[in-house]
Amino acid sequence: MTITDSDRLAAEARRLSGHDGQPRAVRARYDRSRAQIVIGLDSGLQLMFPPRLAQGLEQATPDQLSRIEISPSGDGLHWPDIDADLFVPGLLLGVFGSKSWMARSLGASGGRSRSDAKAAAARDNGQKGGRPKKPVTV
Repeated sequence: MTITDSDRLAAEARRLSGHDGQPRAVRARYDRSRAQIVIGLDSGLQLMFPPRLAQGLEQATPDQLSRIEISPSGDGLHWPDIDADLFVPGLLLGVFGSKSWMARSLGASGGRSRSDAKAAAARDNGQKGGRPKKPVTV
């Protein structure tokens, strides 16, 4: 199948006129004073989040975070210095990385949680001698 110039022009017109309802990034920057990634969307909304929440950005320096490229479609962000990518519609849904990365991140934060019930359970366990030792196999 041959694509003609008129086919290409018609496709470009559809792309430019037909917004599929997905938010698109039109601006992106790293705000050093707040230590936040700031994304301006085509709807006029702004999304801000700390880099520690996003896969690939956790250990990045401010200089690395400052270089952000927006994909031509506006649905992706790329940090070339650290080869990290994020999907803008996913960010709005709270998806800051792959499923496995998100699961590890949530699991780690759950284990660090502090509550009165958790503190009481730890005290009770300590009075009973603490966590049982794992058996040593030879």
